[in-house]
Formats: sequence, structure tokens, C-alpha cells
Amino acid sequence: MITLGIETSCDETSVAIIKNGELTANLVSSQDFHKKYGGVVPELSSRAHLQIINPLLKDALKISQINLEELDLVSATAGPGLIGALLVGLTYAKGLALSLNKDFIAVNHIEGHIFSGFLMPEKPEFPFLCLVVSGGHTLLILVKSYGELIKLGTTIDDAAGEAFDKISKLLGLGYPGGPKIQNAAKTGDENRIKFPVSDLKNSFNFSFSGLKTSVLRYVQNQGGLEKLDQQHISDIAASFQKAVIKALIFKLESALKQFEVNSISVVGGVAANSLLKEEATKLADSYNKKIVIPSLQFCGDNAAMIAYRAETLYNSGVKHKLNFKPFPSLDENSFLTSERL
Repeated sequence: MITLGIETSCDETSVAIIKNGELTANLVSSQDFHKKYGGVVPELSSRAHLQIINPLLKDALKISQINLEELDLVSATAGPGLIGALLVGLTYAKGLALSLNKDFIAVNHIEGHIFSGFLMPEKPEFPFLCLVVSGGHTLLILVKSYGELIKLGTTIDDAAGEAFDKISKLLGLGYPGGPKIQNAAKTGDENRIKFPVSDLKNSFNFSFSGLKTSVLRYVQNQGGLEKLDQQHISDIAASFQKAVIKALIFKLESALKQFEVNSISVVGGVAANSLLKEEATKLADSYNKKIVIPSLQFCGDNAAMIAYRAETLYNSGVKHKLNFKPFPSLDENSFLTSERL
């Protein structure tokens, strides 16, 4: 069984190949030029995907030492994401499947993240709690099996990664916000400012807009960014990061108290944050649960997780037609069932 995965949901173009259960290639081309714009420019992202996707596929085939005709299954991210970017990868995958007469699977990007822990040597054990923390989504999922996933909570406003990006811009640290905030926080005092942590009682949902506003008001009350020295900025970054992680861990622990699980998995781009990994590991240890956090190459957007999820769907009997449409946003019709896509 040889599966091709393609990921183009935002600003990373990725191609991966899984051969007989072994990941033989996982190539990622990041669009660093978006930094000068302070965020992803959709039109430029789509053009960059078009330019690099074919060379990436050729390189992946060469690394895996296979020919195009040897592929058994072709898969690509269908959503959520930027519609233009999604269309590049999805259309390219459909064209391959049609020309090679191979089966095709459209993959939900979030489901790819949820199962990214299975790309690690130590894998999650069902049932497990999965905290998805990325630039566009913050979700808490109870994963009972490959085909039974229950959404416990989501963000009611900004995603955690989005909050990192906005506060990083506010503090003049640049884009992307996650690494910038984490780097500034290394020399900061996380206890200098006590920013609010939302509770949203009787719910597993998250909220970060109040925290974001609180940081904005704090900076304004100090006379603006130009009145802050570098140490003060680092203290704000550290205090903000602490508040975000505290909110995430609080909800994760709340779910641990209510649901009997065998393991915990923290996935998505923000899962690369060292403080989040540290606090999640402490929480898992305190409840005597296994924790799986993907390595850095599988935290960000990558095609390996898409190929892996495609195989699990295919093995359960799922196939998709070539007229399948991409979906830019996450809704109840596109989320977490084998019939959903």
C-alpha cells in the first residue's frame, strides 16, 4: 500500500508518501515571504503552491524510490483553509487520481492534526483526549476510535494561534507570532502582569478575545509600545503566554476529570510551544496518563498527517468522488464523521 498525501491549506506546500506503513517522504516548503506583510496573503499563497507542488512531488517520489504509477491511493486536504490554496492541492490530487486511475480521499485538515500523534514511535491509545491548538483552530476532542470523534469544545472567538499572532504584532515582534512570543518570553517575567484567564463555566469552550483586549489596554495604559523597553515587552510576552497556556491546560484538565481516557495528545502548530508541552506533560503525569506530542515536523501543517488519515479512512471503506468540493471553514457537515466529507 503506497499513499500520497498533499497539503496546501495555508502557507505550507507539503507532499508526503507512506509506503507499507512507513513514512518515506514528508517534504514541506514554507512561504516565508509572508512575514513582510505581517500575515498570509491568500493570492500570493495560491501562486506559490502552484509553483512548487510539482517539483515537491518529483522529489518525494525520488526519495521514496518509487514511480508515480506505483501509487495506490491519492489524498489531499479538502479544508478548512484558504479556498484558493486548498483548490491548488485538491485539484492537483484529483488530476493525479484520474490520470493514474487510482482511488482518491479528501481529508479534513483538523482530522489530520488529530491523528498526527500516530506518526510518532510512541502512539496515543484509544480513547484519548486531543487538544488541537493551531493558528486557525482551538478544539478539544474526545477520540474514541479512528471513526468516532466527539467535539467537546472549541473557541468562541480567536484561536490560540491567532491570539499569539495578534499580540506579537501589537508588541512589534513580527510574524509568525507563536515563535516570536515564545522567544521573547524566554527573558521575561511571566508573573509581572496578571492577565485574565477565561473560564466559560459549564463548558469546554475557549475564549481569547478578552485576554487579547487586556494586553492591548495594558500597553495603552503604559503610554504605548514606544514607551516600553525590551525587558518590559518580554515580560508582557511571558505573562500573555502564561495566560494562554493556563486556559488551555485548565480545560484539558476539566475534560480529564470527566472522561476516562488512556492517553492525551496535544497537536497543531502551537503544540510546538515549549511551555505548553511542559505543562501538558505535568498534567498527564499527575493523572498517570500517557501523553503524545508530535515532533516539530508534524506539529505544523504537513502532508504526512494527511496521508496517514487518508489511509485510516480508506481502510474503513471510505472513498471520495472526484467532484468533491473544498470547504474553507469548519462546520457540522464537514467535521468528524466518515461520511462528513
